[in-house]
Amino acid sequence: MKKLFFSTSVLLALMLSGCDRDAQLASRNLSKAADQFEIDRRVVFYNGITGDYMLSLEGKCAIKDSNRQLEVTCKTGPNEFKKHFLGLSDNVTYFAEQMDGVGVSVYHNRIIWKPQSIMPNVDINGSTDDLVESMTKYTYNP
Repeated sequence: MKKLFFSTSVLLALMLSGCDRDAQLASRNLSKAADQFEIDRRVVFYNGITGDYMLSLEGKCAIKDSNRQLEVTCKTGPNEFKKHFLGLSDNVTYFAEQMDGVGVSVYHNRIIWKPQSIMPNVDINGSTDDLVESMTKYTYNP
C-alpha cells in the first residue's frame, strides 16, 4: 500500500511540474532570446524628479538588473559589443520595450548549450625577451 501511495505521489508531482502557464514559458523563452541578442529593445532611463530622459539605448540588448545598478550589453556588430552601466536611485528608473514581436514556443523550454564555451580563451601578457631574462636571472649556477 505504501509503495502504491509513493509511486502515485511521485507520478502526480512529475505531472504537475510540467504544468507551466503559457505566459511563464513564453516569458522565459523571450528572456533567453534577448540574452542571445536576438531581440531588438529600447531601454530608456528616466529621472522622475526633473521629468528628463537621461539616456536611451536601442538595439539588440541584454539587460541585467542587480542591486540598484542596471547593466545593458548591446551587440553593435558581428563580434562587437558595448556595455553600459547606470546606477538606479529613488528618482532614476528605467523601462525596456521590445521593439518587434518574436515567435517563441509555449510548449518547450529553450535550452542553449555552447560547447565552445568549455574551452577558455587564454591571453598571455609578456614578451619572449622578458621570459628569457627571468629564466637566466634566477638560474642556479654552482
